[in-house]
Amino acid sequence: MAGDADGFAEFIGRPWYAANEVLAFVLELAALVFLSWWGFGAGHEGALRIVLGVGTPLLAILLWALFAAPKARLRPRLPFVLVVKALVLGGGAAALYAVGHPVAAVVVAVVTVLNTAAAETQRAALRATASPPRPHRSEDPN
Repeated sequence: MAGDADGFAEFIGRPWYAANEVLAFVLELAALVFLSWWGFGAGHEGALRIVLGVGTPLLAILLWALFAAPKARLRPRLPFVLVVKALVLGGGAAALYAVGHPVAAVVVAVVTVLNTAAAETQRAALRATASPPRPHRSEDPN
């Protein structure tokens, strides 16, 4: 969609879709911040603190880029994508809980679930309207 003029017009033409996609991006960034915050404050000293503070969000970025991003290298079926999203975004909420903010963690988790459900529903609807209809078996000349 990025760089595609028609895709951009479609994005702008659906303000709720656009707002939900922006919220999804903010939640993804927040999850990385929460994972890093947890890693640096995990109670370890020295190098392990740095490894967790930098490595945990980097691992999340790697998982996301490989499996969950819109232009992922390996785009598996939706159930696996949702598992990766649950690991990364749920891990962010769990990290926020672990650093001592349980109410905020629950709010982030609930907003993430609602946002992901809405985003996947909207994306499925867009794919259904964008793909040409398949002929019925009776109409198929073969």
